[in-house]
Amino acid sequence: MKIRLSDHFTVKRLLRFTLPSIVMMIFTSIYGVVDGIFVSNFVGKTPFAAVNFIFLAVFFGYSQGMAPVVSYHFGAENTGELKSLLKKSLVLIAIASVSMFLLAEALGPAFSSVFVGYDLELFSLTKRAFAIYSISFLFSGLAIFVSGFFTALNDGVTSAIVSFLRTLVFQIGAVLLLPLIFGLDGIWLSIVAAELIAAVIVSIFLIVKRKKFRY
Repeated sequence: MKIRLSDHFTVKRLLRFTLPSIVMMIFTSIYGVVDGIFVSNFVGKTPFAAVNFIFLAVFFGYSQGMAPVVSYHFGAENTGELKSLLKKSLVLIAIASVSMFLLAEALGPAFSSVFVGYDLELFSLTKRAFAIYSISFLFSGLAIFVSGFFTALNDGVTSAIVSFLRTLVFQIGAVLLLPLIFGLDGIWLSIVAAELIAAVIVSIFLIVKRKKFRY
């Protein structure tokens, strides 16, 4: 089915566009609850500040900003521009991912000191958690962008699957398993493992769907 911005947007079509984002936020909230419970079980309430250091707003913002542009060129059947947008976006996501990782690793101790320097225990925990957690920035941007990309292509099913796997299956599965193996470090490593697996899965989706959407 061809998608054009000039088409009449029925309730069904609006839901097809917005449902993946809604599902993603619901699953993210569920993961936050489960993650918080496990953190609390290991070291009490003090680590909650540590797990709130999240740099993902850039990826979410870029994905939302790109969606109308992608939808327009897909609907107009500008396959050349669509390919160019995807290629440039992947390059920008890669640059942002590496930059965030390096920035987080370099400034982690300073950020920890600013927010939790008043508590030596929490400072030590936050600094170590930041160092481990920041590795996930190398992979998280890809899954976030690809989910938004498929939503813009009117493929809400794929977008919802990506969100479901990333935030519910992989992240919750990892946070349930890895702490049993690595202890407290498993909490932070669960994000890294989940984002890495999600990046592999969305890369497969991009390859498989390439011929259908001609990007």
